[in-house]
Amino acid sequence: MEYDERLARFRQGHLNPFNRELEENNCSRTDTNLQTADRTMDLGLAEDHFSRPVGSFIASDIERLKQAIEECKRLILELPEHSERQKDAVVRLIHLRLKLQDLQDPNEDEPSLQVVLEHRFYKEKSKSVKQTCDKCSTIIWGLIQTWYTCSGCYYRCHSKCLNLITKPCVRSKVSHQSEYELNICPEIGLDSQDYRCAECRALISLRGIPNEARQCDYTGQYYCSNCHWNDTAIIPARVIHNWEFDTKKVCRSSLRYLNLMMSRPVLKLKEINPLLFNFVEELVEIRKLRQDILLMKPYFITCKEAMEARLLLQLQDRQHFVENDEMYSLQDLIDIYSGRLSCSLTEIHTTFAKHIKLDCEKCQAKGFVCELCKEGDILFPFDSHTSVCKDCSAVFHRDCYYDNSTTCPKCARMSERKSMFQKPALY
Repeated sequence: MEYDERLARFRQGHLNPFNRELEENNCSRTDTNLQTADRTMDLGLAEDHFSRPVGSFIASDIERLKQAIEECKRLILELPEHSERQKDAVVRLIHLRLKLQDLQDPNEDEPSLQVVLEHRFYKEKSKSVKQTCDKCSTIIWGLIQTWYTCSGCYYRCHSKCLNLITKPCVRSKVSHQSEYELNICPEIGLDSQDYRCAECRALISLRGIPNEARQCDYTGQYYCSNCHWNDTAIIPARVIHNWEFDTKKVCRSSLRYLNLMMSRPVLKLKEINPLLFNFVEELVEIRKLRQDILLMKPYFITCKEAMEARLLLQLQDRQHFVENDEMYSLQDLIDIYSGRLSCSLTEIHTTFAKHIKLDCEKCQAKGFVCELCKEGDILFPFDSHTSVCKDCSAVFHRDCYYDNSTTCPKCARMSERKSMFQKPALY
């Protein structure tokens, strides 16, 4: 009863936590456990553990906190299990430990930018987001701990772990070597790694002694539990060779590399696996749409209205679509598999065609008339029923072009004109 009254008075701000001697003189206690509880709760609750300390702390402050932590731990074991008093004691123990860590690891003078092994670490200001340190694999308590994030590969770590980092920034690898491992899980065995983690060189084994060996499906190598958190990702080699999009377990460094490479157009499917177009109809459809967009591009470049409307910016997230029709990114293939890319690209294709054929008179004037039949509407090279001469880029009806056995009329005129200028002059 006396404990409950003191706790209520404390929460109302009636007790000074550092005036324990005065309170002990005014209150008589016979229970030793209650004396311990009061001393622990004074240190654990009265102090604002989440405020930044002013000035420097002397060693006695840390010793007092350590003593209070031990007393609080003993109290938790002595109190009835699942009781309200025990729950309050657990909360106070957490507060005490966080305060002790803050005193032992002050961070007032931490710089906002640090460069380590090509990582560019920026100090984070978020205090509420719960993160995990990529170096020590423990939780980052943003409320009282300083932590950094690499702007290149998004590597996160405590400030105290910065000098322990041994892995260079993955962004530099992406910049200098933008290519995927195209062999499916190229395993070489633990013996070739000397039974050590491929990244931190810690001893590992498949039996988990001293550390569990975890295989990365992207590199085929084995890693310890600190470097391999059982994260999953889509493997490029499995997509290209098997058209398989199931996620597989990868190590942390592979996960960051794959995330950074996700939107980079480095896959030339026509060379890596040309047979894929025979079995995946969606790829054929996307290739045709990309080819049409490339044929539309010259119209937009020379059209003032199209430039003002910035039509080509609709493909700013896939800039390679207006540069070639051969290169793909892993994100492109994922979107093709899900059907998202087909829908969005068809809509853009329709918008582009509408501008050229209906909305803009200048673009309409650049159309073609079939010189073989000289009938029908104005033709454009991206129309589905047309064919384009490879030599002069003239446009004809597809049926007329393949049924006519003669050469291209425009090519014939150009050839005749060229021969006329090459005739020797008569004097």
